[in-house]
Amino acid sequence: MNIANLLTTKGRPVVTIRFAQSVTEVALLAEQSLGALVVVDGESKPIGIVTERHIVRRLATDDQILTRAVGEIMTPNLVTVMPQDDLASVLHVMTERRIRHVPVIDSKQLVGIVSLGDIVRFQRDQYRGDVDTLETRVMSA
Repeated sequence: MNIANLLTTKGRPVVTIRFAQSVTEVALLAEQSLGALVVVDGESKPIGIVTERHIVRRLATDDQILTRAVGEIMTPNLVTVMPQDDLASVLHVMTERRIRHVPVIDSKQLVGIVSLGDIVRFQRDQYRGDVDTLETRVMSA
């Protein structure tokens, strides 16, 4: 099982935001039930990620956070994965690095984003399918 398999079942396009857009515009997160947005430059190249946590943590110390640019609060050092990457390997990296969302890059293009929840749900569904197959084989034997 790899990231490409997961992306085929996920369905939703990646929502991005520009570096200079205001944190207020990150309200897209709530409107679309997203946990993270990929921050892109003028050429739509991924340069960072911003999550709900970025906003909440800064809100405690910065009452002007909503007027700030996304680039001021994003995580700039992106951890990315490729479609051919194995789910178990990606899950390991996400767990070790304590990150919940990773952009998927293919040929320098942003093709998706996956969350810990996406991976766990996909693996659960795969295992459920395997169990159903085994039960069918046992019942017909």
